[in-house]
Amino acid sequence: MKSMTGFACREKTGEEITVSVELRGVNSRFLEIYVNLPPRLQALETKAREYIASRFGRGKIEADIRIKEHNAKISVGINEEAARAYHEAISRMARSLGIKEKPNLSLVLGMEGVLETGKSRDTEKYWKEIEEVLIGAADVFEAEKTREGKHTEADILSHISLIEESVKTIAAYAPQIEESIKENLRSRFAELMGDKIDENRVLAETAVLLMKYTISEEISRLSSHLTEFRAETGRNTSPGKKLDFLCQEINREINTIGSKTPLLEVSRAVVEMKDALENVREQLRNVE
Repeated sequence: MKSMTGFACREKTGEEITVSVELRGVNSRFLEIYVNLPPRLQALETKAREYIASRFGRGKIEADIRIKEHNAKISVGINEEAARAYHEAISRMARSLGIKEKPNLSLVLGMEGVLETGKSRDTEKYWKEIEEVLIGAADVFEAEKTREGKHTEADILSHISLIEESVKTIAAYAPQIEESIKENLRSRFAELMGDKIDENRVLAETAVLLMKYTISEEISRLSSHLTEFRAETGRNTSPGKKLDFLCQEINREINTIGSKTPLLEVSRAVVEMKDALENVREQLRNVE
């Protein structure tokens, strides 16, 4: 079991660039990935997203990838059309003002757009550097999520144990509930009919009420859901969605038991189960 929250940071300095990667995770029902890259390397966003998606299954994950260049090669070019246009425009202005001085080269080169500079960037080369640091950050991120997830799992299973104990308590009262139904029904027939009780009628009515009010099936289903909950926790590293579903089923059975049973002891056990289940659901909001 892994938590959805976590943080990791990794950095590597090479001859030409320094790459730093920060990963932050928070709760989310689905997998949401946000990648922040320098504008000049936006083409690598898809690769970064795909890698993160291959490592994590749920949560909102933000990846900040920063690049600091040291010795990047710079290319310089001249926009001759722009230079010529500036020269002609300045020359016309000088003539119109009666100035004989001609525009010099430094003046023209200083005009916007005449000199064009750029750094040579091989995106695949950059990706190799980024990927190495991203993998290292993801490893730390996953370890952090797993560490926190173990604490969450222990807390969740402690509440599941409380529910299981309450199920045992309720199961112990199940025969008493059935016997109470039978005795109440027989007493009502005795009041109405005296000694002329139709046993077949009593048995038929008892069978109907037992089907309506006994909780044996609910106890069986509830126990099955709890067993499946523990099994899913042990076999699935990202069980959040499945456990959410099982909590819905567990809650349904608890509510049915509560609505069927008038016994005070059972009602108390139902309240305890609801409280424990709410704690489980609260914790599951942070499980991947």
